[in-house]
Amino acid sequence: MTEHKNIYAALAAAQGEFGKVTKGATNPAFKSRYADLADVASVVIPVMNAHGCAVLHYIVDGAMRTEFVHAASESKVSCDVPLIVDKQNMQGMKSATTYAKRIGLESLSGIAPEDDDGNAAASAPPRQQAKREETPPAISEAQLTELEVLFTHLSVPVAEFLKVAKVASLKELPAPWFNRAKKWVNDKAAEKRAAQDNALADDAAFLAGDAA
Repeated sequence: MTEHKNIYAALAAAQGEFGKVTKGATNPAFKSRYADLADVASVVIPVMNAHGCAVLHYIVDGAMRTEFVHAASESKVSCDVPLIVDKQNMQGMKSATTYAKRIGLESLSGIAPEDDDGNAAASAPPRQQAKREETPPAISEAQLTELEVLFTHLSVPVAEFLKVAKVASLKELPAPWFNRAKKWVNDKAAEKRAAQDNALADDAAFLAGDAA
């Protein structure tokens, strides 16, 4: 292991030894290859270790912190990348942390792999990008449960509403449709009650006529 005075000396020496980053991952959406976290880490971490530095990743205030720590001097450099979670589940978090780690390693090490994945996304037709951005999210689990209870309680067929909303199931209902869906159910239930009241009135009138 090579000895250095501090993290800056160690990083300067390491930068002269970083090899070329191999594009080992494929983006099926754009049919392109790019360097993923494993590709970048395989180039950066072994060289930093050889120069007496540890490479750390941990979350701080909603950001992924990447840190190079020089063991002998305890000096360090760090980079915080905000975690932008696209999907509110563990899969979304995993994707966000993976990208943030990769960005942190590239930023601190100074390596600059050509990113076909990013280039392809940036060069995609504006109309396609706009269409993707305009697609609203689906209703939340709490909203889904509320609608299911409402449909059941008021005895309104869900299938009829799905045809109106043009979705395969309630869970796919766009969030902006939530209040509209509740109004639709209540209106349908009111129509059903009115029809039942009219039918009872007709029956009563018929029976009254027989009695006379």
